[in-house]
Parts: sequence; structure tokens; C-alpha cells
Amino acid sequence: MTKLEQELKSRDRAEKTKPLTVALASLTVIALIVGGIWFLSTQTGSDDATLEASEQASQTTAADAAPIALTGSRSTGLGDTVSCTYDSAGQPAAREVDTPTHTTDVPATGTVELTLNTNKGPIPLTLDRAASPCTVNAIEHLAYNKYYDDTVCHRLTTSGIHVLQCGDPTGTGTGGPGFVFPNEYPTDDVDDSNAPVIYPRGSIAMANSGPGTNGSQFFLNYRDSTLPAQYTYFGTVSDEGLATLDQIAEAGVSGGGTDGAPAEEVRITTATLG
Repeated sequence: MTKLEQELKSRDRAEKTKPLTVALASLTVIALIVGGIWFLSTQTGSDDATLEASEQASQTTAADAAPIALTGSRSTGLGDTVSCTYDSAGQPAAREVDTPTHTTDVPATGTVELTLNTNKGPIPLTLDRAASPCTVNAIEHLAYNKYYDDTVCHRLTTSGIHVLQCGDPTGTGTGGPGFVFPNEYPTDDVDDSNAPVIYPRGSIAMANSGPGTNGSQFFLNYRDSTLPAQYTYFGTVSDEGLATLDQIAEAGVSGGGTDGAPAEEVRITTATLG
């Protein structure tokens, strides 16, 4: 599974041994942050370890964390355009889709509007090119090619971090688009990417299984979530979308836990641009 899932699983285990065992990763700082992070990195395989470390780290270091900036995010702008790199993931795509071919002169200013139309209600998103242009370029490509249509959001976490994770057509947390790309903001804009930061309510970030393994999975923060600065922020959820997320979170996790499939299935019927 991906890093996020691993972080979530870590949190569950931590809760069983200690109240949310928040000291698994980097000697309580990195490890604690990794608990939440593991959950979010549910794209490719070692979910358990990643989830535990991130969740625990997030709880233990929350007092030291500061929110990432959602407006004028970067300390230094990127210019009007950038070049992007998308490499083979070494495994087949969960749903047939080409690797993005638009890799030069990619816009690094402005926004892209994307709405996740779900069976629970619409979740309108505003994607921020100035923060993470290559990520927005990839998500826009996937949405345009209907990669996200008729897919379920496979994971809800309600303790430690507060996220709904989507983007895997297999619904298992192990699928991706067959390509990967590097982390962007805040990872490439901080001195220590292991340091805890707060991904605020309404922020959107990429799930991963380690640096440079971003693919198609992402998580929506319906409450503030403290994690290491290792997840690429790339946009925000509208007030209407947050109302939908609150409804989903209120229904809880299947089986009554704090990490797993939503108790009520959340299905993206279509992801529409514009």
C-alpha cells in the first residue's frame, strides 16, 4: 500500500499499544509525523510501516508544527512556466492512461478548477499551479482522460490525521497511473522535510510511498492534519466541498475504527474540469 495507508495503520497499532502511539518514526519527531504520512502514502506497497510512523509523529510534534501557506505558498516564485518530469512507476497503470506528454512550458501561475462529483455530493477543488505546477499538470491530465471517473475513495482517517484519500481506480490503495513524479511544495521549499507541518482543513495533498513516488492518489483534509512536509500540497477544497467531506467524516469508518474504508461508500462518479 502507499505511505499514507502505512501511516494510518501505524496509528491504529499505536492506539492499541499506547493512546495513538505517537512516537514511532524519527525518534518521536519524524516517526510521529510519519504516522499520518503513511496513511497518505497509500499508492504502492509498504503502507503499514509508513502509516504508523507518520501518525505517531504527527501527534507528538503537533505543538511544534506551523500551518503551510495556502496563498502565496512559496518563499520564492517559480516563474511563469516550468519543465516537469514523469517517469515510469515500474508497474502497470491501475486504469489505462498515457503518461503526460506536456512537460515543457507547463504553467506555474493561475489555478485550475476541478469538481469531484460524488454520490455524497459535489467536492469542488481549486488547484494551485503556483504552488505545485507539475502536480496540477498531472492531475489535470488524469481528470481530462477520465482516470478518476467511477472510482471510490478507499480510505478515511478520523484520528491523528483527518483525511479522505482517493485516486486509486482499484479501490485498494495500491493502484497508480503507471508513472511517478517528484515532490513539490512544501517539500522543495523547506530546510527539513521531516519537520512537522500542519496541512490545514480544506487543503489537498498527494499521497505517496516515499519521495518522488507521487502518482494519482491524493488526500483531502477535512480537519487540520499534522504531518512531515513530505506531501505535495496542490490546492484547496471549496466550502461546498468541505460540507460534503464533513458529512462523509461524520458517518465514520467501516467497522467503527479510525482508519479504513468509509462506513458509507464514497464514489467519484465524474471528475470534471472547468
